[in-house]
Amino acid sequence: MSASTAREQKRTANRAGLGAFIGSTIEWFDFYIYGTAAALVFDEVFFPELEGPLGTLVAFATFWVGFLARPLGGIIFGHFGDRLGRKKTLVITLLMMGIATTLIGLLPGYSSIGVAAPILLVCIRMVQGIGLGGEWGGSVLIASEHAPKGKSILYGAFAQQGSPVGNTLSTISFLAISQLPNDAFVSWGWRIPFLASAVLVFVGLFVRMRVAESPAMAKAIRTKNVSKLPLTEVLRTQPTLILLGIGACTIGLSATYFKSTFALSWATSSLDFDRSSFLTIILVANVLQVLVQPFGAVLATRMKSMTRAVCVMLLPEIFLLPLMFVLIGTENYTLAMIGVSVATIPHCLYYAALAGMLASRFPANVRYTGISLCYQLCGTILGGTTPIVGQSLLNWTGSITAVIIYAVFQVLLTLGCMVLILRRPNHDELADDPAEQPAPGTTATVTTTV
Repeated sequence: MSASTAREQKRTANRAGLGAFIGSTIEWFDFYIYGTAAALVFDEVFFPELEGPLGTLVAFATFWVGFLARPLGGIIFGHFGDRLGRKKTLVITLLMMGIATTLIGLLPGYSSIGVAAPILLVCIRMVQGIGLGGEWGGSVLIASEHAPKGKSILYGAFAQQGSPVGNTLSTISFLAISQLPNDAFVSWGWRIPFLASAVLVFVGLFVRMRVAESPAMAKAIRTKNVSKLPLTEVLRTQPTLILLGIGACTIGLSATYFKSTFALSWATSSLDFDRSSFLTIILVANVLQVLVQPFGAVLATRMKSMTRAVCVMLLPEIFLLPLMFVLIGTENYTLAMIGVSVATIPHCLYYAALAGMLASRFPANVRYTGISLCYQLCGTILGGTTPIVGQSLLNWTGSITAVIIYAVFQVLLTLGCMVLILRRPNHDELADDPAEQPAPGTTATVTTTV
């Protein structure tokens, strides 16, 4: 390969990584502002007749609706992403997410249109969920499949970095408008972040339109090695991997909602924290995540054993996540900030490497569908239900202990499932080494054609 060709490939890979990062940041910003609004204001705006913890629980239920719809988005856009390409689907998902988020910002409250308000909120939230359900897998793959040899985890981390940056921007936006008087915050202030999404979408579209289709997908289309029905094929050939993938994604998704949705509501409604002070705590933790998270991909790439790397990243969370709840429970601002911050480090390191490790275990022609199913079903079953389960356990027991036990269970589930996944064949390595590829007609790879 000539030096000029190598430089051009690197520029293309970097452009793909930047496109994945910016697009996923915008989509995650849209998704996270809903969770923050659900914790702070949606009970008053859309469910004013349900008081106290019940209103919060119902607001969290609408938050979960987005996760309920995400597997549908993964199936729809995974199908087209595995057949027509990653780039086209990513443009559509970004538009869906941006339009839905802007509509929430324009939606009248219960006092204006009655029961139609929460019904429309749930419907729009489902559109959000479908859009994000198709977004994650495509962003990960457009970056990781462009990556130079041996760097797919590092480039997949570009897309993963969009989550903490989007969360940080979401927290900053709500921290700023939380300075408004409460009446102004409830009546119109909370809408500002949702309406700002319309501007961000134009930025994201400009960047995404300049990204080339991934080499792996372009090759599959050129050689007609695309799956006719990716969903059917991946469920038939990789059912165990799908189940393990759901478990392996758990704490990477739910840890954020433990702190930025459940803990935010708990701290501001049951403990002696005001809205601005706990949003500041979350903001500090989010900034720390932005800074620390990329090192997880570096760690997984450089350590000789990925299994050892996963253990190094996740085992501390078994102790630090319970410590977070204990320190928040002291109602001391400094201790709570320390608890939330240190508990952020293990799961954010793991989250950076998660996408690349999971994607490499699926064949390229069903990879979009496969990783989307894992991630989005996990979001529906375990990640998105975190605030609901946490609030229910707290209401039922009156103690944070049950929530702590549930959090530790999720860490152990994640660790066990990823260790088992890493024992399976790495399809990126098989693709790089033709001598290691199974002969045509064997069952080790998926080769259905149209």
